[in-house]
Amino acid sequence: MPDASGVYVIAVTPFHDDGRLDDDSAVRMVEFYQRCGASGLTILGVMGEATKLATEEAIGFARRVIAASGRMPVIVGVSAPGFAAMRALALSAMDAGAAGVMIAPPASVRTDDQVVGYYGQAVEAIGSDVPFVIQDYPYGTGVVMSVPAIRRIIAAQASCFMLKHEEWPGLEKLSAVRGLMQEGAMRRIPVLAGNGAVFLDFEMERGADGAMTGYAFPEMLADVVRLQKAGKRDEAHDLFDAHLPLLRYEQQPGLGLAVRKHVLKLRGAILSDAQRKPATALSPIARAEVSYLLARLARHDARAKGLA
Repeated sequence: MPDASGVYVIAVTPFHDDGRLDDDSAVRMVEFYQRCGASGLTILGVMGEATKLATEEAIGFARRVIAASGRMPVIVGVSAPGFAAMRALALSAMDAGAAGVMIAPPASVRTDDQVVGYYGQAVEAIGSDVPFVIQDYPYGTGVVMSVPAIRRIIAAQASCFMLKHEEWPGLEKLSAVRGLMQEGAMRRIPVLAGNGAVFLDFEMERGADGAMTGYAFPEMLADVVRLQKAGKRDEAHDLFDAHLPLLRYEQQPGLGLAVRKHVLKLRGAILSDAQRKPATALSPIARAEVSYLLARLARHDARAKGLA
């Protein structure tokens, strides 16, 4: 997908209240994201509770989502402590029709040489014919990837087809990566921004092709990307600013997924907002605060009306 752009939503993983995977909600969720204008989906990411699933469950969930997605591309997160589990999930996902896989480095790698070497070993494990996304997420992995390291990975691995950029702060890094690509000093691949979209307004202006992240109103992300590409800067910022209070609230460490699932349930995207344990639930006060934010958002965006 050399021209991938738009919004690849980081999808949640729906569960029943008792912690079982909810296959019906998985299909319901895919249809919701499609209606919201998603260009693609990324499953089993950080906000997809991937570490709480057994390998067999992850493979089954990936197959269910890919089958429901039709022609919409699905990227599957396959990061794992060992390459055996990574290979099993990656090959099963590709056999099911995934567009590619996403790999983040483990906390044990630190230097540029170690980072580059790790991705070389990962490609050896899953196969050089499996397209993969570099996930550059220092906040979550503890691994800081330098721009030269990213360039070396892209140069060495022809199967690298996308960069998920989510260093924070990372606007200058994004500009540096895009600048090298424009100069021809780095192979041109799509760059999608993460960070829960809290910097998407300016990341688009710095050269991102779109977003690979989640939010309870993914259609807002798609609108911001579209408006920025159309040169409608003020309209993009006005819409983004209207959502920023809820977007910020959803970014609370340890609580953000509960907020997102709660709002997605209110919107009918999933049938239950349950997380698999260990999990953090919303308190009555937190639910009231979310309702307040939704009521305020509804003044500016009709898509939030009736949810508070």
